[in-house]
Amino acid sequence: MKARKRVITSGGKAKRSPTVRKIKPAWVGPVARTERPRSTAARPEAATPAAPRADPVAGLRAPDAAADLASGGAAATLAATEPAARPGAGTVDLAVDLGRGLVLENPVLVASGTFGYGVEYGEVVDVQRIGAICCKGTTLRPRVGNQPPRVTETPAGMLNSIGLQNPGVDAVIERYAAIWAGWQVPVIVNVAGESIEDYVGVVRKLDGVPGVAGVELNISCPNVGKGGLQFAIDRDAASAVTRAVRAATDLPLIVKLSPNVSDVRPIARAIADAGADALSAVNTLSGMALRPDRSGPLLGNVYGGLSGPAIKPVALRIVYEVAQVVDIPIIAIGGVAGIDDVLDYLAAGAVAVQVGTAVFADPVLPVRLVDELRAVCAARGLDSYGPLVGTALPRRPVPPSAKGVEYRP
Repeated sequence: MKARKRVITSGGKAKRSPTVRKIKPAWVGPVARTERPRSTAARPEAATPAAPRADPVAGLRAPDAAADLASGGAAATLAATEPAARPGAGTVDLAVDLGRGLVLENPVLVASGTFGYGVEYGEVVDVQRIGAICCKGTTLRPRVGNQPPRVTETPAGMLNSIGLQNPGVDAVIERYAAIWAGWQVPVIVNVAGESIEDYVGVVRKLDGVPGVAGVELNISCPNVGKGGLQFAIDRDAASAVTRAVRAATDLPLIVKLSPNVSDVRPIARAIADAGADALSAVNTLSGMALRPDRSGPLLGNVYGGLSGPAIKPVALRIVYEVAQVVDIPIIAIGGVAGIDDVLDYLAAGAVAVQVGTAVFADPVLPVRLVDELRAVCAARGLDSYGPLVGTALPRRPVPPSAKGVEYRP
């Protein structure tokens, strides 16, 4: 396998270019993953399977690979080069490659906006045991955020309307980059903006900064150039901002999808084709709450982002749909509160998860989920969690949920 670039987040001298390091071949996932189209053009029913490619989870063959062996497909190719599973042999490998050499020790991350910049939780959580930290949304210039009230509880979740309050990218680098550079855990900076120029400006400042392992684009922001339309709900806008950022940096690039669309698949494909290394799915759903006396909206900004267990069915559906049409890693977000949620998202095609709202109630949950995932693999005689990924995916892409969710003849 060709050497890949890997971003080193430990201390040391600043390097404008990531260190080149060889990594071991990744496993080849379920057959359905090799059949996913990358374009938006209509695909015939009997599509020719794509050539085998390296999947993001380092480990073993997928559980449905035996059927593929008989047809000489991707699993057959892997069988000639990789050893078979050895139940109970050695320790469980939880490593995951999110692309461009961003290799995490485990697939449990913390979501942007729920874990600050990592330092806030240092006294209660062993942050070094987390797969990665996605820090607060960062903009080109400081933002004071929205008018209060900005947070309220909802049944099985919460609404927030923080408004991307942050000190700006220059202050973030000055205050936290040196700390991050001394950590083992990678820190991924969540980037937001109101124009393509904003996103590119932030990313250019982050490029080459020791301690910055990658960027996650929050494209659920209003595009001032299109009258406030969110980048995330327009395929062309999502593609354009992704392409511009990809051209501006060599850092691993994750793009965060919005659930507030009727069909996310064309948007996900456009982002992947524009150069994203991975997708995170999903951002919050748009919602609102009323004042106790019902005299008007509770939140100062009227609308807020709904998160927590209440949105898991929506996020799970989106991960399932997107996993059928893209060939880049998917990080699931939405209502992760226990190991069953992690296993559900893996089965739906994600290779990693982000824990968000649940952190407020249980800050050590992400670390505990790492241990529980390892225990699940050990109990099943697996030395990698790879066989858990994609087990619920169909062998061929199915129609989107937008076509007849409530009624099918």
